[in-house]
Amino acid sequence: MSATLATPAAPSYFRRDMASYRVLVSDPISDKGVEALASHPEIEVDVNTGLAPEDFLKIIPDYDALVVRSQTKVTAEVFAAAKKLRAVGRAGVGVDNIDRQAATDHGVIVMNTPTGNTISTAEHAFTLMLSAARNIGPAHTAVLAGDFKAARKAFQGIELNGKRLAVIGMGRIGSEFAKRAQAFNMQVVAYDPFLTQARADELKVELAESPDIALSGADVVTLHVPMTEETKHLLNSERLALMNPGALVVNCARGGLIDEADLKAAIDSGHIAGCALDVFEEEPPPSDHPLFALAKHIAFTPHLGASTNEAQENVGIQVAEQIRDFLATGEIRNAINMPSLDASALAEVAPYLELGAALGRLLAKLGPENPDSLRISYHGPLAKKDTALVARTALTALLETARPDGQVNIVNVPTVAKDMGIDLVESTINAKTEYNELLVAELRRGDIRFRAAGTIIGRSPRIVEIDRLYVDTNINGHFLIVRNDDRPGIVGALGTLLGNANQNIANLSLARNKSQGNALTIIEVDAPLSGDIMESVRGIPGVLSATGVTL
Repeated sequence: MSATLATPAAPSYFRRDMASYRVLVSDPISDKGVEALASHPEIEVDVNTGLAPEDFLKIIPDYDALVVRSQTKVTAEVFAAAKKLRAVGRAGVGVDNIDRQAATDHGVIVMNTPTGNTISTAEHAFTLMLSAARNIGPAHTAVLAGDFKAARKAFQGIELNGKRLAVIGMGRIGSEFAKRAQAFNMQVVAYDPFLTQARADELKVELAESPDIALSGADVVTLHVPMTEETKHLLNSERLALMNPGALVVNCARGGLIDEADLKAAIDSGHIAGCALDVFEEEPPPSDHPLFALAKHIAFTPHLGASTNEAQENVGIQVAEQIRDFLATGEIRNAINMPSLDASALAEVAPYLELGAALGRLLAKLGPENPDSLRISYHGPLAKKDTALVARTALTALLETARPDGQVNIVNVPTVAKDMGIDLVESTINAKTEYNELLVAELRRGDIRFRAAGTIIGRSPRIVEIDRLYVDTNINGHFLIVRNDDRPGIVGALGTLLGNANQNIANLSLARNKSQGNALTIIEVDAPLSGDIMESVRGIPGVLSATGVTL
């Protein structure tokens, strides 16, 4: 790549900047959550809820992080305006109020809190199922209206013992629901694209290969999946028809998962007995919603799945701690648009993140222009570590030189690379090397290849190979990298020239390629070399090329 491109600083996502961060809390969270953020000396918190969209857009450019629940809509327009924004934390599980693609495109991490309201939501969904089965809501209303005797005859219930339950989505909430259903002697069949047979056996549930198989012959279905293009109207007339006559439908996840018109038709036909819903396609639902006219086997609540004192405190504290730790240390937990990296994993691979960034910047200077791929390989025990972000860091450092001013970071770098036609390829290598662990980065354009490699010696990252020649140099500093004929006098000439230019040599590394008759000389200096000095270096007889690199 061009040697004139600017060299960026070390990746900020893994470096604690001694600066103040501003965090906006735009939806209500627990006081303890706000306190967890405000207690950090470098974080300033503003709680400003109920903002109109236009007012929200005016102030968001001032903030480094944003905390929301479900009320605030974090749209593409918001991300375009929020030039400083680095993270959005959702106090809850669902993130359909956040434009995830826009977040990724603008390099903003999106984190949710998948565990904070697990029990509350599972308990609420289970309560809804029981309420619909035994007509708790309609019977309660009838008693208050004085229809005690009539209600006893009208609201005969459905026993759940021995019934077949289909759980669609066996994440944390679905798994907790299944445990409670088993205590009621229900037979549980589950579908989840990420549920393995081993995990299904552990949970003592039958594993279905598709939603259709799970629903076939089911007496109850409960939904616990996110709302996506693939899951919209997951439960429609065709799938409702697969269930047993008199079945119940429970939804405490997202309203759009059910085609409500199809559900109403199935209930009117008598095939489905009723439903228990905490969420709706339109929220709030209209007062004349067709399902509200049903007389029995119904239970409706206003999106209360996570509405317990315990859950709200838990998710508020959890999202606050995640945002705090990310800003302060770079730790990433529960990210939905990039790999997570907890504190222990971050500490273990931190030297390799620094090394990956150095290799990426080195390839940007010395590798082929307009590359078509960056290949990262891990050798030795390194291959068994959590290296998910090492390759991203190297790719980010490579592309930062072509996209300055913060336009690329570890969040959006896959998208940027794709737009530039650059593939990122990762591999693990079992072959022995000179080192216990080795990180290799290779830049390719067609048949042209240029590689650099590094390792950790003690806790210090070192570059130990450039273009298959063994070297030993730091990953930080200013360097003069010279390819020259392998003959006496050239290193002396370089030293003399730098001395005459009042440039102190901090370190020097030599590598020879005897078969090709050339050598590589790496000289670490105290400051970047001027254009005049570089031209003089290139004019030394026997010098084939000279590049100044700041790592």
